[in-house]
Amino acid sequence: MACGLVVLLLVSAVVAVGIGPVPVHPAVVLEVLASHVRGEAPAAPPAVDAIVWTVRLPRVLLAVVVGATLSIAGVALQAMVRNVLADPYVLGVTSGASTGAAAAILLGFGSALGSYLLPVTAFAGALVATLAVLFFARLGGTVSSLRLVLAGIAIGYVLSSVTSFLIFASDSPEAGRSVLFWLLGSLNQARWDTLAVAAVVGLGTAVLLTALGGALDAIASGDETALTVGVDADRMRLVLALVVAVAVGTMVAVSGGIGFIGLVVPHLARALVGATHHVLVPVAALLGGAVLVWTDTLARTAFSPQELPIGIVTGLVGGPFLLVLLQRLHQHA
Repeated sequence: MACGLVVLLLVSAVVAVGIGPVPVHPAVVLEVLASHVRGEAPAAPPAVDAIVWTVRLPRVLLAVVVGATLSIAGVALQAMVRNVLADPYVLGVTSGASTGAAAAILLGFGSALGSYLLPVTAFAGALVATLAVLFFARLGGTVSSLRLVLAGIAIGYVLSSVTSFLIFASDSPEAGRSVLFWLLGSLNQARWDTLAVAAVVGLGTAVLLTALGGALDAIASGDETALTVGVDADRMRLVLALVVAVAVGTMVAVSGGIGFIGLVVPHLARALVGATHHVLVPVAALLGGAVLVWTDTLARTAFSPQELPIGIVTGLVGGPFLLVLLQRLHQHA
């Protein structure tokens, strides 16, 4: 299964790089990649080489990284709160990251950070949101799944309102429109430097969550079951919340808020390989990368030369999926 998904992801990436206003044959794409990897002179005309290497390839690879990371964040959250409807929005992580980045764009907060402005402020917002959720979830004692969900929803609503107020209060209509487009998700600012940061965080998150597969299995089975196998459920939820905050904050910084990937893909992966997390995490990563590659390809080409925010496409697909999932849960209740 994993080998098939690796092939699917590689083929999807190569084909997607060739799709656009200037079509490029997959064989030419591979020639350009090979020439750059070997450090040789471009194998294609300069214009084609620039389209493939400078414009499209960083964007497609960023789609792979973001899709994979949001998917495994969804896997971790669903185990963490023992709720199959959980995704990075549930704990307010995405809302926190969006608020931090929107404040940076609209208010110029932290402008001395230069190109690191969005990653740092988005991560700070995600971390603040996560800590706030954990604080309020602990007010009644232990950190239960229900308390986490309720605190996350509340914090998420508050931070979404703060972001909306920042846009409303901005004296720059252009900046407001830019933030609104970015909040719905976009990879059009993909560059090799932003890709490198996102890739390091995404790979680290995937390795860590795969290594914690046994602990994820335990807390997904319940706190008492986790305790019997030596897993402190409260401490593990804290660790997972911080890992998800770092991962989602970084992805929001480079792509904006992309919804439903962290909800839909874990269910598709679970249907393929079951719920054992040391297998589920890498499969969800591969599947999520392929899904977002094609989602972004549709978003940037469907109404060319205009580009749709990715969040519109994922919402059109994810909304009906959620309704079907709710119907199935009702039937099994």
